[in-house]
Amino acid sequence: MIISERIFKLMQAQGMSQKEFSQKTGIAQSSISDWKRKKTNPSSDKIMAICETLKVSPYDILGDDPDREMGGDYLIVNKGTDEYMLLMRYNDLSRRSRDRLIGYLQALSE
Repeated sequence: MIISERIFKLMQAQGMSQKEFSQKTGIAQSSISDWKRKKTNPSSDKIMAICETLKVSPYDILGDDPDREMGGDYLIVNKGTDEYMLLMRYNDLSRRSRDRLIGYLQALSE
């Protein structure tokens, strides 16, 4: 399956029209129509806008594993945000410290 076919499959699953997709991504409707009609793919600079609009990871669109279910769980955070800083600090922790942090978070949410 080519990239544009995956995009149209995701749009259909979400009930999103080409017009709505165009408005949310900022990609011209004519470009989107070309993907379908000419069986072409979007340029690489459009992938993140497409992923954010469809709420999928780049792997969901670019990956070539036909058995992988699209739309898996993932989170996109912007650099410079508190969420980004927390994830980066979490990645630097040891396994033991990560487990302790998860315990703290569970206690806080009760």
